[in-house]
Amino acid sequence: MLVARRRELLERLAAELRSSFHVEVDVLPADLTLDPDVAHTELRLEQHDAPIDLLVNNSGSETEHAAFRERDRELLVAEVKLNALAVLRLTHAASRAMALRGAGQVINVSSGNAFYPTPGAAAYGASKAFVNSITEALAHELRGTGVSITAVCPGFTATGAQQRLGLASDAVPRFLWHEPVDVARQALRAAARGKVLATLGASEAIAASAGRHLPHRLLVLLIARAAARLEENP
Repeated sequence: MLVARRRELLERLAAELRSSFHVEVDVLPADLTLDPDVAHTELRLEQHDAPIDLLVNNSGSETEHAAFRERDRELLVAEVKLNALAVLRLTHAASRAMALRGAGQVINVSSGNAFYPTPGAAAYGASKAFVNSITEALAHELRGTGVSITAVCPGFTATGAQQRLGLASDAVPRFLWHEPVDVARQALRAAARGKVLATLGASEAIAASAGRHLPHRLLVLLIARAAARLEENP
């Protein structure tokens, strides 16, 4: 079951998956910043006659990149709805249905930004911190139900989001970038191993450790300087 906003892209991907892997693929066009679309997706997750065994909450992004006070308020709200509230609602629907069956997995795609405040992307970092926090809490609550949950925290991933936001991708060293297919593979491996929070490389692990242990006054200064280099798009 593929969920995203644009039906034509969903249908194209569904056709590719059917042809390459000989599997059944359904599509559900939905904008997860809109409450009715989220509710429709929840209903699909709760269907008992066609159960979903694995939910991947991968939808998430910045709607624009700017200082908080300069942001468009409606876009800011849409960003938090997508990154946090949609994850909460869909995870609630899926985990409840899975627990009744005694089996299932949820993978929440978070971000390396979840481990520290992010000046220039304040709402994005905060919404991803929410994803980590709720995942850790639910991992405890779901013990003994047969349902597992994992938050995956990749760093820079070549999705084109940076270009869309007008950020200088060249400011990031090439060795720090991940390809989406590699992130997907590592996410599935982490979930299969039962990890609750999964970083996908040495640099992400170091960043996560710094987020946990460095004084936040120093950490915010370091992150702000790194963010400023990304914003210097020639």
